[in-house]
Amino acid sequence: MKRWRSAVRALALSLWAAGAACAEPVSIVFAGDIMLDEGPGRVIASGRDPLRHFAAYLIDADFTVGNLECPIATIGLPLDSKIYLFRAHPRVLSVLRERFDAVSVANNHSGDYGKQAFLQTLGLLDEAGIRHFGGGRDLAAAHAPLWVEKKGLRIALLGYNEFKPRAFEAGPDWPGIAWSEDSQVVADIRAARAAGADLVIPFMHWGWEREPRPSERQRQLARVLIDAGADAVVGAHPHITQGAEIYKGRPIIYSLGNFVFDGFKKEALRTGWLLRLTMDRGGVLAWETRAARADAEGTPHPVPGALTPCWRAGEAAARECRNP
Repeated sequence: MKRWRSAVRALALSLWAAGAACAEPVSIVFAGDIMLDEGPGRVIASGRDPLRHFAAYLIDADFTVGNLECPIATIGLPLDSKIYLFRAHPRVLSVLRERFDAVSVANNHSGDYGKQAFLQTLGLLDEAGIRHFGGGRDLAAAHAPLWVEKKGLRIALLGYNEFKPRAFEAGPDWPGIAWSEDSQVVADIRAARAAGADLVIPFMHWGWEREPRPSERQRQLARVLIDAGADAVVGAHPHITQGAEIYKGRPIIYSLGNFVFDGFKKEALRTGWLLRLTMDRGGVLAWETRAARADAEGTPHPVPGALTPCWRAGEAAARECRNP
């Protein structure tokens, strides 16, 4: 009887393993900076959707993620120490939740109106059913991964900021964002692996603004993260795209630039990328980027014919693909 049970158990495990190995690929679309105050906020207040031109592309993905570059709140006081401060009205949530499953709050604007506005943002996102990561009610919550479970895959998303002010950082018993401390990020990646992640993807808020190439710091840290077990590294913050490369067969997309943002005049600062990663249990199978150029109100539009980075497994380096 014991031998029969062992045989049945072995067969069940082999069938499960075969099914897992043949799991259907999962696609996640990442967007860069999404700022829903000022111009984009006025667009939404007028009854229009600034994300409408990419609705089909976003809906086609299994999961969608963006960097929320502003608190969404009705309370709080603006910080005296900052030149640019943003705070979106809660009315923007109805538009955001139609297009995005989750947002990273690990950036240098989440704390623009203080801790109470940040906490209200988290609460409003929860009420709207928009998941969030890279920040929380304390340090542990800020560093906790967002678990994405799709088609048999378990994916851990982690969010970090390393652009001042560091005063927004979460503490043992106070709210804030996850700060990009190398040893802590490496520990978080390894902890996610130990907790059963099939893939781990850090979403970084890093780099110098308006610089079209990544800094040596970004290049060094990206490699550290992949060496620690990250399957891809995705970045934002510089308000401009910064290219992409392959390291040990894994993609690094240094900056997606702006997605929804107004106030920029130069075309390079108004043009960001949407990134689609296609993955299975073995890692990233392919990825592509789509150009998104914002108009004067901050609404992004497709750029047919644009050449943007792409890659498929087995290729030694990223190449350029023409946008439809």
